[in-house]
Amino acid sequence: MEIIDSTFSIDSVLGAFAFTLSIPLIIIGNGLGALVVRQLTIKGTDKIKNYIYLKNGAMYSILLLGILMILNSFDIDIPSWVSPLITLSIVGWFYYKSHKSLVKNN
Repeated sequence: MEIIDSTFSIDSVLGAFAFTLSIPLIIIGNGLGALVVRQLTIKGTDKIKNYIYLKNGAMYSILLLGILMILNSFDIDIPSWVSPLITLSIVGWFYYKSHKSLVKNN
């Protein structure tokens, strides 16, 4: 969890330079962002553990997004709406399966 949080923080610092070169604004923004993400991660981890298929959905979604990136690198034109649609569909389906399983077991 610590590694994931630090990776997102480093990525945010690099991305922040696209918006401003003001170091204090970047520090404040990334500091607050890191705190919020950390709190959401800590509070949401126990709740997400109940959805047993959600991790599988995330992995399948990453796989298909990787395939789309590879296809795009071979100059195959893929509309920009395809990636979010795939992600929402796959994760939504596995969320539904997890929720259905959770309701059945309780």
